[in-house]
Amino acid sequence: MADVPDQVITTPAADALIASLSKKYGELMFHQSGGCCDGSSPMCYPRDEFLVGDGDVLLATLGDTPFYMSRSQFEYWKHTQLILDVVPGRGGMFSLEGPEGVRFLIRSRVFTDDEIVALRSADRI
Repeated sequence: MADVPDQVITTPAADALIASLSKKYGELMFHQSGGCCDGSSPMCYPRDEFLVGDGDVLLATLGDTPFYMSRSQFEYWKHTQLILDVVPGRGGMFSLEGPEGVRFLIRSRVFTDDEIVALRSADRI
């Protein structure tokens, strides 16, 4: 059986931006909703300024930064590895990277059959 794959990974650009934002704002967290306000963009917040609830799923901890997704959105994405990246442009209006001239973006790939089996066995999907 395959090792359990990470459900969210980061690019070097995302890692660098997370480190920069952490220096400015302290502990961070990500939340990806199903579409309100800023669509389905990953949103970066100071950790103590966003309240997660029973309707949210913790998909990963990126370094020490948790990444949550709404349960309803997770149902669509659970067979997909999310790749947190950064591109030029304006971010979500509530997301911390907005003033930086860049925005977080999700790229993705579908898990292999073996990875799906491993995720199910680990009770991750």
